Amino acid sequence: MHLPPYLRERCDFSTLTMESGSFIEDDLRTQYSDMLYSVQTNSGKGYIHTVVEHQSRPEKLMAFRLLRYSIAAMQRRVTLPVVIPLLFYHGTTSPYPYTTQWLDCFADPELAESVYRQAFPLVDITTIPDEEILTHRRVALLQLVQKHIRTRDMLELAVELATLIEKWHYSKEQCKSLLYYIAKAGNIIDGEGFIRNLAEKHRLTGRIL
Repeated sequence: MHLPPYLRERCDFSTLTMESGSFIEDDLRTQYSDMLYSVQTNSGKGYIHTVVEHQSRPEKLMAFRLLRYSIAAMQRRVTLPVVIPLLFYHGTTSPYPYTTQWLDCFADPELAESVYRQAFPLVDITTIPDEEILTHRRVALLQLVQKHIRTRDMLELAVELATLIEKWHYSKEQCKSLLYYIAKAGNIIDGEGFIRNLAEKHRLTGRIL
């Protein structure tokens, strides 16, 4: 009865079932309690997460907290369900003074909406030509390795990798981390030969070994 009509009409409340679990942080259990219900909708199983606020003063960022709880409930499911957050408030300030739209919690809500209501930016390294990757300055080394880590014998890239290491002056620790990554996940037929070849290309032995 407390949900807006457009949500109520999609739910079969005869299937409403209490689920196990709580998503309230341990240090906040004296201020909030919560219950999770499952319900069948016209597009499959969904959930209603109810939060009861026990403190007298409302929390300004409660909309963001409810989003966090909803995401925590989603993560327990194999298929990502819709979790409807529902806050029961009975504080001393009336009516409830803060937004219930989580995007309004940001310092720049307009920017936040433009970021979080569209597809996230994707850098698909697998589709970028090697020639273009080599122009990406200090990140070129990591991107080149990531692109070919499982598809090519990394020994074939020894010249390019050695050139990038020398050009951008990576630290000994960075080089060791890179070699560990290649040895752990890479397609390498002769690991020792790869390291030796890489070191010999530009006299990098002191930095790598």
